[in-house]
This record gives sequence, C-alpha cells and structure tokens, in this order.
Amino acid sequence: MKTTTIDRRAWLKRGALTAAGAVMLPHLSFGETPKAPVLLDANGDAIYTPFFKEFLPDNYRELPELAAKLNANENPYGPSPKAITALKEVATKGNRYAWFELFDLMGKIADAEGVDVKNIMMGPGSSDLLEKTAMVMFMKGGNVVSADPSYMSLIRVAEATGATWKAVPCKEDWAHDLKAMEAAIDSETKLVYICNPNNPTGAMTDHEEMVDFCSRVSEKVPVFVDEAYLGFLEDGAKKSMVSLVNQGKDVIIARTFSKIHGMAGLRVGYVVAQEATLEKIQKITRGGMGISYTSIFAAVASMDDVEFQDTSRKLNAECREYVYKSLTKMGFEYIPSSTSFIIFPIEMEGKAFLEKMTAEKVGVRAFEINGKNWCRVSMGTMEEMKLFTAALEKVLI
Repeated sequence: MKTTTIDRRAWLKRGALTAAGAVMLPHLSFGETPKAPVLLDANGDAIYTPFFKEFLPDNYRELPELAAKLNANENPYGPSPKAITALKEVATKGNRYAWFELFDLMGKIADAEGVDVKNIMMGPGSSDLLEKTAMVMFMKGGNVVSADPSYMSLIRVAEATGATWKAVPCKEDWAHDLKAMEAAIDSETKLVYICNPNNPTGAMTDHEEMVDFCSRVSEKVPVFVDEAYLGFLEDGAKKSMVSLVNQGKDVIIARTFSKIHGMAGLRVGYVVAQEATLEKIQKITRGGMGISYTSIFAAVASMDDVEFQDTSRKLNAECREYVYKSLTKMGFEYIPSSTSFIIFPIEMEGKAFLEKMTAEKVGVRAFEINGKNWCRVSMGTMEEMKLFTAALEKVLI
C-alpha cells in the first residue's frame, strides 16, 4: 500500500493550510491537538491500524456549510447558562494570568472526585493531558497497550515520540478484551490505555472487570483510563476508576469539561493520579498552561449547574433512543452506546458516503473497522437528529 506521512506542524509553518483547513485539522488526527503526523493511504484516508482507518473527504481543507454538525461529539446544549454568565463577568480580566484561580478550581474538582488536590493536574482539555502523558512516558521508547479501535490521541503521540503500539482487538460485543490486553504486556510496556466508554465504538466495558484489571495491572505498569464520556451515564460517578487513586494504585484518570459540560471550545480538562506520577509529567510539561482566566470561572460555575448536566444527559439519551428506533426501522444494526454518539455499519464506501451526507448538509464521520464501513454520528438536538435520519434514508435506503 502506498502511504504518505504528513507533518501537520510543517504544513502550518509553510502556510499550506487555509484558515478553514486549520479548523478541520483535528478531524485528520482523530484528536483535538495537532502534535503527531497522520499516515494517509493512496486514497487520502487516515490509517490507524491494518484493521482501522478513517475516511476523509476530498475537500477536507474546506469547512462545509452544515445544518447538522454531528461529527465532533460536541454537546449541542452547552455551555451552561451559569458558565456563560460567569465567563462574561470576568471577561475584562482576560489580560491576567489565573494561577490562583486555577488552584480554586482544582480544589473544587478534588472535592468532587474525593481525592487530595495534589492528585489533580489540569490541562486545556483532556486530549492535551493524554498527549503530554504520552510524550513523557515514551521519551525513551517502549510500547503502549490499548484496544483496537480506540481513541487515537495518546497513541499517535506515543508513536511519534518513539513508542510502538500493541493493539488488541475489541471483543465481539466491542468491550475491551482485558485478558488479551494483560497478556500483551511485556517488559517494554510503559502504559496501558483504556478509553471507557470507548471512542469510536461507544461501548462500555464491565465495571467489575475494569476494577479488577486496573487494580492488579497497575501494580506492574501504569493504567490510563480515559473517562471523557462517563458523564453521559446516569450512574457515571459509580463507574469511574478514580477511587483506585486513594487505594494507592498507579492509575491515571482523565476527565473533561468538553462533553457533558458542553465546553469543548473553552478547553478545560484534568487528570487524577498519584502525586509521583503527576510530578514525573510536570517535570517536562506544566499542567494548567493554556487554560484561560475566563474558562476557569466558566468551569467552576458549570460544576455547580447540576440541572444543566442532568438536562444534557436526559436530552442526549432521548436522541439516542430516537436514532436507535430510526436505525432499526431502516434495517441498520448499531452498537449500543454509553456516550453522546452512535456507530453502525453501512454498505456504502465511506468517502462517497461522507460526500453524499455533506451534500445533505449533515456532517458525520466514516470509518473502516475490521473490513466493514461504519458511520459514527454525534447526538445533536432532536431537530438535528431528524435531519440526520432523513438524510441517511435518502442516501442509503
């Protein structure tokens, strides 16, 4: 297969990308920050593994006009009204650094997570922290063990830093194959990465199995659990691995304000881990850099706006159920989701599918996983989901 490695940083320096193309850049990386190269095949599609690739539109440098933007797993209802008010009230202080204010937010997060503030590291979104962890952990090589498919942000940066990826296929129900992942660990393994619920599948791995795995395996190698979508579960807090931190386990738990809080554009995230682990990371790259003064106050207010979070969760679930019923009616099978998106197999080639859906002004994502073409659609408003199902029926039925 003919492949081309594209250095996105070099692209930007050469001015090869238009402003619109730069906006679309995270779409190429399957992440939120452009730090690692993207490997493209001869058709211009992103290769992640021999079993997992993403179809990219031919005009990826252009920002299409969409009536329903359902391709980035954004919360269509956010930010919370209280967060917006808080942001506006401190907008005039945007000329100031916000270290002391950040400490206040860290204290509030520590209380909510039931840990000490020394166990918290902040970042502008959780992907930034995934990538910083990868840069530090794999400075001297080694390998990272994770599911295939999975969220690629940490993995791509680990590979760019010099690591190898030991990809372990998901089980038939799309849960993590924890036994196979444990068996894949060797003397060169520096980190195990688990995205739970997983992206792009939306599947959730059994809680008790996760607790057992993380508790035991973290005695041998650090385990990074990405819980970006956990807030969409009614009992999400009970499904978190964060309690293992207080048990002294070498786990790193990532959370974000981008999803249930609807603050993707305001960039706030954090990890919970052992103090020694965070010190190791922060020797190389400081946590908290990149979070604006205004975003800190918005995050504090959003944490207090439980009603907004509950409403987002409820509306997201209603849209999922609507899409489930619509897909079933049209004859599509889907992977039951614990997130703000749904993925299902399609018969049409992915690039052609993207082109036709975009022509209907609906933005989605398309993948090839284990030899099948798949559509991943984010949950928007109910009106947007009705636009999606109408477009899908026109394009595929």
